[in-house]
Amino acid sequence: MTPSARVGLRAPRPTYALFVLPFVTLYALLLLWPLAKGLWISLHDHDLLSNDSFWIGLGNYRELMQDEVFHQVVWNTLRFVGISTPLFVVLSLALALALNRPGRLATFLRATFFCASVFSVTLVTLVWKLALMPERGLVAQAFQSLGWPEVHWLTSDDLALLTVALVTVWWIVGLPMIMFLSALQQIPADIYEAAALDNTPRWRVFTHITLPSLKRAIVLVALIEVIRQCQVFPQILLMTNGGPNNTTRSVVQFIYEQAFMQLSLGYATAASQVLLAIMLVGVSTQLWLERDKTGGAR
Repeated sequence: MTPSARVGLRAPRPTYALFVLPFVTLYALLLLWPLAKGLWISLHDHDLLSNDSFWIGLGNYRELMQDEVFHQVVWNTLRFVGISTPLFVVLSLALALALNRPGRLATFLRATFFCASVFSVTLVTLVWKLALMPERGLVAQAFQSLGWPEVHWLTSDDLALLTVALVTVWWIVGLPMIMFLSALQQIPADIYEAAALDNTPRWRVFTHITLPSLKRAIVLVALIEVIRQCQVFPQILLMTNGGPNNTTRSVVQFIYEQAFMQLSLGYATAASQVLLAIMLVGVSTQLWLERDKTGGAR
């Protein structure tokens, strides 16, 4: 008697694969084929206007490694991710903890923070550009009324990238906040009741109950934000257009300019492959560190 017959299971049949065939087909068409096509184009000198394509192998990648502008945009993107991702995790977790309670006020504030993420990037950048205008902007007038010196938020080499990162966090912090709220509401209330009966201090409850229960949610939010912020583009284009002095130009803006302004599709596709590799390395490193911590805890 076969193992399948002993446990009462039917032997697998080739026809069972038909159930997963639609998913596999869509996966191949929408993900695997574009990846393979992009890698193939990156190995060519492809002119977008004439559609002429010549095989150059790794020539585009070698040129990228020697391109100082590309080095700068990669560094800008990494800095942006390094600034915005921790802010997203910390602020969204703090908001979720503060608003994880019943009542109309908490409901209103949750809706307010979440609704900001629904606004279009054009509207958000327009409002903040007006608010950050020198002399006449709302922020500049507030500084003048307090007697503080004027700050050039979007034209300073040191502050422009930080300013765009802060605007981005203000804009879409509601999405990770909702994810943390969902995770908080899944923690059993019995644990907190037992801690209250033992007169456990709030900080100890937070560090020994809440944070360990939110570990997976924190990792998920961090991974999502790393992937999203690596692809930052519209707010930078609309607020600073990559300036001043290329200090805010991102990799995606570099790809856009090479493909649709310089019409060098092969070079732009090679840059996109490098960006994909950077995101994969970042996500893999985060997952590896989390798995290592989990294994060490066990």
